[in-house]
Amino acid sequence: MGLLGMIILSVIVAVFIAIVIVKYLPLKFRWIASLILLFLTVFLVFKIYNGIMEPINFNKEKVAKYAQVVKKLKIIRDAELKHFEVTGTYTKDKAGLIQFIDSAQLALTETSDVIVKVNKGGGIIISVTKKRKDTIGYEPILKYFADRDYKNMFSVPGVENKEFEIEIGTVEKVQGLIVPTFYVKTEKKDILKGMSKSLIKQELEANATDQIKGEFVSVGSLEEVSTGGNWPPSYDKNDRDKKE
Repeated sequence: MGLLGMIILSVIVAVFIAIVIVKYLPLKFRWIASLILLFLTVFLVFKIYNGIMEPINFNKEKVAKYAQVVKKLKIIRDAELKHFEVTGTYTKDKAGLIQFIDSAQLALTETSDVIVKVNKGGGIIISVTKKRKDTIGYEPILKYFADRDYKNMFSVPGVENKEFEIEIGTVEKVQGLIVPTFYVKTEKKDILKGMSKSLIKQELEANATDQIKGEFVSVGSLEEVSTGGNWPPSYDKNDRDKKE
C-alpha cells in the first residue's frame, strides 16, 4: 500500500473510531479508544516519515553504490584507451588487458618540422616543410595506473561474483573511415539488489539529466565513437577537484 493510501485508510479508521466513541462507547471505556487513537496517530506519523525518508535514503545509498561502480569503469576505460594508443585496437580480453598494464610500454614521440627538397620535374626543385615524428623514448603503461586497483577493475563493487561485460566493435565515422569502439556495462538492478523494489523499478526507468539513464551503468558505445560514461557530471567532481 502506498503512502497516500495508508494516510487515507488511517483517517477513515480514525473517523470511524471517533464516531463509535461518541455514539456507542460508555464513558468508562473511552480511555481504551483514546489509546487506540494515540497508537494510530503514532503509526501514521511513522508511516509518513518513513514514506518521506525512504526515497531520500535510497538516493543517498544508490549514489554511493554507483560512485564505486563508476570508479571501476573509469579504470577500465583508461586501460582501453592506453591499449588503443599502443596497439590501435580495443580488447575484450580481461586478463590480457591487465597483463597489458603490467608489461606494455608507451612510445614517447616528438614532432618537428623538416625541410625536404622535392623535384617537380623540368629541373625545378622546391623546398617543402613536412612534419616528422621521432620516438625519443618509452614509458611503462603501469605509470598511469599507480595507486589504482586495476587488478580488480572488472569486479562489480558490492555484487558478489559479478564482472563487467565488455564488447568491442567498429563504427563508420565518415564514409570509408572505420573506427574501433568499445562498450562496458553492468546492470543497475544487480547493484541495487536488496533495496526498495518499487524505487528500483523507478530507477531503471530514470531519464533525467542528473541521473544515470536506463538499466545499465556503462562507458563507451557501440553505436557511436564515444569514450564517455552514461553518468552525470556529479560523478566526475572528485576527478575535477584533483586536477585543480
